[in-house]
Amino acid sequence: MAPDLTTDSFTAPGAAPAVRDSALLRAARGEPVPHTPVWFMRQAGRSLPEYRRLREGVAMLESCMRPDLVVEITLQPVRRYGVDAAIFFSDIVLPLKAVGVDLDIVPGVGPVVARPVRTLADVAAIPDLTPEHVGFVTESVRMLVRELGATPLIGFAGAPFTVASYLVEGGPSKEHARTKAMMYGEPELWDALMRKIAGISAAYLAVQVEAGASAVQLFDSWAGATSPRDYRRYVMPYSAQVLEAAGGLGVPRIHFGVGTGELLGLMGEAGADVVGVDWRVPLADGVRRVGARAVQGNLDPSLVFAPTDVMLARATEVVEAGRAARGHIFNLGHGVLPSTDPDRLARLTDHVHSL
Repeated sequence: MAPDLTTDSFTAPGAAPAVRDSALLRAARGEPVPHTPVWFMRQAGRSLPEYRRLREGVAMLESCMRPDLVVEITLQPVRRYGVDAAIFFSDIVLPLKAVGVDLDIVPGVGPVVARPVRTLADVAAIPDLTPEHVGFVTESVRMLVRELGATPLIGFAGAPFTVASYLVEGGPSKEHARTKAMMYGEPELWDALMRKIAGISAAYLAVQVEAGASAVQLFDSWAGATSPRDYRRYVMPYSAQVLEAAGGLGVPRIHFGVGTGELLGLMGEAGADVVGVDWRVPLADGVRRVGARAVQGNLDPSLVFAPTDVMLARATEVVEAGRAARGHIFNLGHGVLPSTDPDRLARLTDHVHSL
């Protein structure tokens, strides 16, 4: 069933009137907008030379736990591009690190877990997340909201399936073989693990919103590895648990996954107000699949390397397709690629705004 998205559905707690009336939140509510709002997944990070200078000699997780760095890194792309939202700088596994899971982000590899989850006892050993675990997040968000003024801050968390995959595989995986073996063969263990992660993700989003974030995005990077049947049975109930909890916070909920073209309708049903569409699906098709919901996306990230006229023409096509949706937030179909020229994203932002 499609959600009832009334004008008052989303009123970011404590948000200034200018934030509540921003193009991003208006698009998420399905209201008329002055221009199509723009932000880019991974807009803060490796493609910015000022980010690379700031991160010299600082490990990834350390940079996520230092409010001075979090604030500066989050603000850098807002200054550079004039985008319509900031995305909180953090990492998908940070809440696990905060509650004491022994993991690290290894350069060139990604998150690596020292002791992968294999038993119910392993799940039970993972503490629930409380605000005290992430006091640095509360501090960072409050500082950011003051600096951003009328620009919304998007909080985020990893979806249960993706975070579970890291915990079960011990690191990144293309096949997710151990994850699926647990999913199919040990349903009690799978349920316990997914409920644990859902609780952590929901609590992490709550911390960000209560500190001032005015929208949230739930990332399910690996959900595309599941079929619609398996997604509905083994994944969707736990994403729905997170999104339901976020719904009670009074902010728009964006739900994004990679390679999830066949899952878009289900991702919306899980409780999303805005469904992210990756570049593999024409946005017009994505609009039809999500029903009476807003969409986000979906320019191919590699198009920033194409001739300018090609990039802008394709962006125009995305914006035009988005007009058929209840609301449209322009974004790439996945994150900014590390070798992207920042000036190209600035040009792209100006172009979308001009339309």
